[in-house]
Amino acid sequence: MTDHVDFELVSPERLLFSRGVDMVVVPGAEGDFGVLPRHSPLISAIRPGVIKVYEQGQVTETIFVADGFAEVTPSRCTVLAEEAMPVSDIDRAEVEHQLKNLQDDLLDTKTDEDKAAIQRKIATAAAKLQVSS
Repeated sequence: MTDHVDFELVSPERLLFSRGVDMVVVPGAEGDFGVLPRHSPLISAIRPGVIKVYEQGQVTETIFVADGFAEVTPSRCTVLAEEAMPVSDIDRAEVEHQLKNLQDDLLDTKTDEDKAAIQRKIATAAAKLQVSS
């Protein structure tokens, strides 16, 4: 058996990451979970948060993800995310501006469905602010 996990991160725009790693930690809907070689199979929704990629005992990549799911097999972890970007690419000022606009939009929203959609976007923006420097 292999001593690494083939990790692949895909967003609607592109393949962001694809290579063997020692471990990956994913922000699952029920809590963070780590994937090592020979992990039990699972499928999990993901919540807005940070994927941490470990190589040689250190975090080598931190990638913000929101909405989507992860599929784990004994040799592979695949994350399909609606939104994904390196944490270092988060523009704090831009996210603060988006968050303010979303909060204003929420006040003007009439339907429960529209409110729920905006609240999901607010949660994603808030998570970005929490992980940005």
